[in-house]
Amino acid sequence: MAGTTTTVHDIFQTMEYGPAATSNTATAQAWLDKYSHTLGLFIDGKFVHPPTRQTRSLMDSKGVVCSTLCALQDDISQCASSALRGFEAWSSSLSCYHRSKVLLRLASVLGQHGQCLSELCDLCQVPCSSSTLLRMLQYYTGWAQLRDTLIGNWSPLGVVLVVVSDDCTFYSLMLKVLPAIAMGNSVIVVPGRRSAPPVLLLAQLFMSGGFPAGVLNVLTGSDMSLATDVAKNPAISFVTYSGNKQDGVKLCKATAGMGVPVSVTPNIGPTCPIIIFESADIDSAIDDVIGTAFMKNKEVHWVLCVQESVHDSVVARLRVRMAGLKCVALPSDEARLLVDTAVQDAQNKGVTLVQSSAVPCGAQYPPTVLCGAAPSLQCVVSPSPGPLLPLMTFRSNTEAVTLGNHSPHGQAACIWTEDLTLALETSKSLSVGSVWVNSHPLSDPCLPASGHKDSGTCTDGGQEGLYQFLRPSSYPVVSRTLPVALDYGNFGSDTSQVIIPDETASTLKYYTHYIGGKACKSESGAIMELHPRGGSSVLGYCPNGGRKDVRNAVEAAIKVQPGWMKKSPMARAQSIQSLAKGLEGKRNELATSILQSGISLDHANVEVNLSIERLSDWAAYCDKMDGRTLHVPQSGSGFAIPEALGVVGVVLPDKQPLLAMVTLLGAALASGNAIVVVPSQESPLPALSFIQVLLSSDLPPGLVNIITGRRDQLTKALANHSVIKAIWYWGNNEGCQYLQHSCTSPLKTLRLFCQTDKDGNHSGLDWHNSVLEDWWRNSVQWKSVWIPTA
Repeated sequence: MAGTTTTVHDIFQTMEYGPAATSNTATAQAWLDKYSHTLGLFIDGKFVHPPTRQTRSLMDSKGVVCSTLCALQDDISQCASSALRGFEAWSSSLSCYHRSKVLLRLASVLGQHGQCLSELCDLCQVPCSSSTLLRMLQYYTGWAQLRDTLIGNWSPLGVVLVVVSDDCTFYSLMLKVLPAIAMGNSVIVVPGRRSAPPVLLLAQLFMSGGFPAGVLNVLTGSDMSLATDVAKNPAISFVTYSGNKQDGVKLCKATAGMGVPVSVTPNIGPTCPIIIFESADIDSAIDDVIGTAFMKNKEVHWVLCVQESVHDSVVARLRVRMAGLKCVALPSDEARLLVDTAVQDAQNKGVTLVQSSAVPCGAQYPPTVLCGAAPSLQCVVSPSPGPLLPLMTFRSNTEAVTLGNHSPHGQAACIWTEDLTLALETSKSLSVGSVWVNSHPLSDPCLPASGHKDSGTCTDGGQEGLYQFLRPSSYPVVSRTLPVALDYGNFGSDTSQVIIPDETASTLKYYTHYIGGKACKSESGAIMELHPRGGSSVLGYCPNGGRKDVRNAVEAAIKVQPGWMKKSPMARAQSIQSLAKGLEGKRNELATSILQSGISLDHANVEVNLSIERLSDWAAYCDKMDGRTLHVPQSGSGFAIPEALGVVGVVLPDKQPLLAMVTLLGAALASGNAIVVVPSQESPLPALSFIQVLLSSDLPPGLVNIITGRRDQLTKALANHSVIKAIWYWGNNEGCQYLQHSCTSPLKTLRLFCQTDKDGNHSGLDWHNSVLEDWWRNSVQWKSVWIPTA
């Protein structure tokens, strides 16, 4: 305009924030009005409102949004019966093609009512767009169609219980519900307080889409005790949890001994790094840091790691970008006090602040960067709620990885660099489940999210996440059990079998442990007698190992495992193949050792032959099972990469002891793990004889360790060792219950098998027909890497 001197720069400098947009929630309010803002339970395809039930209110800043009922035992029984009928109708009566057609109809229904669902999610403060849910439906509809074609001889589990905490997002909930249903299971959902109304609406939409009644049931309650009560029902085949770790640990402990597997995804509250290298586009990185770290409702706490050479540049840009940011609302006044305390403590220890100039009011706090933070600082180790971003510096790439892996959590990381080689090397070295390169956190159902370190025991999303809701068709259905009165403190403390005989007074053979590549005695010096199954004669003596022996074995394993994992698949295959050749050279001695388990020599020879073949199979597997390229809807490249768990503890079964051992040992070694083996207490001779094969092999010392002794004592030692990532256990109900109750800090991946059924009969897997892919998938954890393109 002529005569004006106002520039575009002046306009932008003087612009103020407009009034906050108020979301239109008329459709959601109308749906709530229809039920008088009191939502019932969703059982057998309809809402039910049993009388005399307590209610729980959901509040927002304006008052009560709605109320939900608190289910009782009668409701749980009715729901479980409905879920069993729904599973029969959904899985047995419909083919994969027909199930996918029903899911497609649901997508159409969701397209019509997506606005109402999105509004309800916003009203309940668990935002999730209808387009996100449609993308999930599209993805899992395809897998429902192709389950039998691409996944093969796997069967649905049955009735799956999905539990989420009050602070869990609606997206995380649906990332468990939809794949479980797509694979042919029926689902009972115990939602959190805020996710209850949206999932109740979604259950109603399921029925509109033509789902059989009982495929999706929803039970609401006052606390997590409802999930435990539902898990006790014998109809439940699997329990999966998502939310904060505290509630997940409570669920694991409360369900211990029930004979139902429990997987945990603690995706609320972990600490994750954002790493900015000197080769990064600093401006783009800062924009994404601001948008990611200072969100109002964020699932994770972020820590900013900046290379020293660009530290001043990053801080200068942060000061400019943060100056005009608004204050972030906190959950309560108590949360404001926690934030004030954390900031004051950081300043007392030399931290400087880069802070928004906005003036806080009440339970608010301005976005704040804590410059000069140390890894040991309280705001890094145990972050408080609020918009705080600790900033640490590093010099080299190695130091960046060390900082990134400092947290006990292993959920995710963001990397900023224009150097693709550096990005891929750093992604591979970080112990996290998801890595985003030069981008903000991206959620898509095709990306597998696996918990590394203390961030979970299962994989959600992608093809990899489907297998938690399936079992190999050849495996028997696991029978349910009842918890026993167990003294967890004294478990495994019985010393009645400990003897220390005079070794010079006997002509019988004395066997040894195999730890760190060497044959050795137990640290305690105690030994045990070896008897034939069902007999009383003494065949020899073996060490009675304990906690110190497990400690030595794990120390040896953790030293060698990273190097073994970095070996090429071909090199690992050659070492396993040489192990098979060594086993073949000792076939007569091993066949004789198997006689201890009470079988004939002919059957022993068959087991030895199968064991040689099984090791050869695992050698072939090394370079055949690998990751894949992900087809994400955005432009860019996505990768799903299998990685070793670390150190695996195995308590071997009594049945087919040699074949079982080489099957599990081969699975662990082929995928890059180290292993600590506890042989069968009844039939340890095959494992002890196998030590001679290991002594002549070219495996790195410490990669395989064998410790004999009383099963309960060694199980306790494995459970209490923080380095062991996974335990595969065959034993009694008490051992299974102890592991479920104890392996929660840190979380361990468990495969638990009770060797006797409820009638006392011997049960277990058929090791002749063991599904190798199942054991391979239980030997790895997944990492997704997302690299966007312009």
